[in-house]
Amino acid sequence: MATGIKDKVAILGMGCSKFGERWDASPEDLMLEAYNEAMADAGISPEQLGAAWYSTHMDDVGTGRGGTAMGIALRLPNIGVTRVENFCAGGSEATRAAVYAVAAGACDIALALGVEKLKDTGYGGLPMAQVGTYIPQWYPNAVAPANFAQLASAYRTKHGIDAALLKRAISHVSIKSHANGAKNPKAHLQKAITEEQCLKAPTIAAPLGLFDCCGVSDGAAAVIVTTPEIARALGKTDLVTFKALQVAVSNGWELQSSEWDGSYVHTARVAAKKAYQEAGIRDPRKELSMTEVHDCFSITELVTMEDLGLSGEGQAVRDVLDGVFDADGDVPCQIDGGLKCFGHPVGASGIRMLYEIYLQLQGRAGQRQLADPKTGLIHNLGGQPSQNVCSISIVGLEGV
Repeated sequence: MATGIKDKVAILGMGCSKFGERWDASPEDLMLEAYNEAMADAGISPEQLGAAWYSTHMDDVGTGRGGTAMGIALRLPNIGVTRVENFCAGGSEATRAAVYAVAAGACDIALALGVEKLKDTGYGGLPMAQVGTYIPQWYPNAVAPANFAQLASAYRTKHGIDAALLKRAISHVSIKSHANGAKNPKAHLQKAITEEQCLKAPTIAAPLGLFDCCGVSDGAAAVIVTTPEIARALGKTDLVTFKALQVAVSNGWELQSSEWDGSYVHTARVAAKKAYQEAGIRDPRKELSMTEVHDCFSITELVTMEDLGLSGEGQAVRDVLDGVFDADGDVPCQIDGGLKCFGHPVGASGIRMLYEIYLQLQGRAGQRQLADPKTGLIHNLGGQPSQNVCSISIVGLEGV
């Protein structure tokens, strides 16, 4: 019988490049930046790595297909390198594979790394991806801001929320992320904004304004995992271990039935429920110290608070405006600036989220440091509300 991943695998080391418009760096440079920090943090040599997983989304405009790009860039010792891609959840997927390999005893130490280089492709946002031949026959043709603007409209309609009040709440989400990002030297955007700036910004897809939408970035992040026993033998203390790893994928129900009302993300609720069960969490609002969620748009973060059970149905607007998820709130969210301000190199984002929580749990987050955190949750969403991949990871100090 499956017993879950709780406390079976520990983080040995992590690294993250500076995110942003990295005209100065190739994808290989970015990989090396994250890898070197992770290896130094782990205190191991390349020969001790047993296997690696590599996440990148836009292969044809970045590093190409397959695992050789990472193997060559990092001069890995001819170990297996498996490339994974699962939309914006690719980094979390690479981490999950590395963790499971260690837990299964397939290797002692494993590496997961994600990278994306998008800023010098000629696109302001994500390049166009091939969706196959069948999907265009039934899939609604829309861009990401419009898809998530529909989430906002459905949420507001379902819960009877005044449009101006919802706009204030999603603006607060963005203001909070910018305030946090301003304290993060590796963040893409490091400038605080005011409520007036946010409310008066150009509309992208109503009610989402310019500051409600995250951009894309260049960047890389890496994590090295092993068993707690090996980590301790290597001299590590205050171990950060995995408590739960869950993924839920849309099966067509949202788009192809009339039961989903568009006001929430179904897969997020499925994955969160399973993750809490695996981690032994009964009351997430009391038992989670912080979260990093997929704030591709400010409304996504707000709705996700309800999907994760951190706010009651229809209560996230009030909780957001009351500061529950601010840096000094009950459950800080995006303490590093989130996708909105740290940045969103698609294949790296899930590992970047883990990086911040790892630093926080080890008391190494600098001026962003929270007081005595014990646990953290990473929420990764790839796709759109009606069709997506959702990953939920929970980590914490060993034994918590």
